[in-house]
Amino acid sequence: MSLSQPLQNLILFLVLAGMVFLFFRPVKGWFWLIKNSIKTNTKIISEDILKQMYTWENLGQDILKNELKYSLKYSDSTLESVLLSMSKNGLIQLERNELNLTPSGREYAIKIVRVHRLWEKYLAEKTGFEKTEWHARAEEMEHKLSQEETNVLATQLGNPVYDPHGDPIPSHAGDVLHIEGEHLNDLPVDAVGKIVHIEDEPVIIYKQILAENIHIGSHIRIVENNAQRVVFYAEGEEFKLAPEVAANITVEVLDTSENIEDDAVRLSALPENETAVILGISKECRGDARRRLLDLGFVKGAHIEVDLVSPLSNPKAYLIKGTSIALREDQAAKILIKKQ
Repeated sequence: MSLSQPLQNLILFLVLAGMVFLFFRPVKGWFWLIKNSIKTNTKIISEDILKQMYTWENLGQDILKNELKYSLKYSDSTLESVLLSMSKNGLIQLERNELNLTPSGREYAIKIVRVHRLWEKYLAEKTGFEKTEWHARAEEMEHKLSQEETNVLATQLGNPVYDPHGDPIPSHAGDVLHIEGEHLNDLPVDAVGKIVHIEDEPVIIYKQILAENIHIGSHIRIVENNAQRVVFYAEGEEFKLAPEVAANITVEVLDTSENIEDDAVRLSALPENETAVILGISKECRGDARRRLLDLGFVKGAHIEVDLVSPLSNPKAYLIKGTSIALREDQAAKILIKKQ
């Protein structure tokens, strides 16, 4: 049975009206969703640009458009469009291939950096995510948290001054401390110091440093430094790094007359049938993990010895205060001891 022409027209009208409603429906319509998505993407790209420019500015590097394209991996057309918009909004100055932050752009960039570093601190203190995940997860959150939410997060964390890598966290007012120290590869033989910062970019170099189990806060002594390698002792162990890897570690140089805890070694290095006294827990051990070790009795002055060793030597059980407690090697490496 065929429909009459008026009825066909009515059905067609209703279908078209429904499609128009779905497309232009306030807030949730396809048009607004697409528009807001584009707006959000532009905001994210702008913030990525500002943070990268701020990083290069602090390193004293020229900020070149071509380098920005290579670093951020956005298409030429997208980057050109966003840069032009940022210039019109007074965030950057554009002069051919060279870029500069305006005071407004720098202020905005510092806010992004504050969110990023606070979130990395949160991940280190409150979660069990691996160190290699902190940076990427913080890069997601730096675009999502409002300034009010950021201030609440800072308060919950106790308004920290440094993030887990040793980078200064900007204050609410935008004040930023400077990292004081020398790059590890620039230190002469016999220099002593304390590791205060480990750069987490590029990721490939950061992973090499993590694989060596090098900790912030460790006291070190340089024993060799040449074009091929940098060799240093820290907490009873010898470390060998390529100069380009060592350049990502910043050290606060100490006077050689200072006590740099030469006799402090890691619990992971304690042999069987020897006893030791705990000197403390490395700053590398944070948050709940640190509190758990303290609750278990790994406190300064406590006597400790190896109790049981697993077939693969990892984990080991340590006897402390009459209790046998198993620790993985990476956990034991964060506990400093003095052999007796």
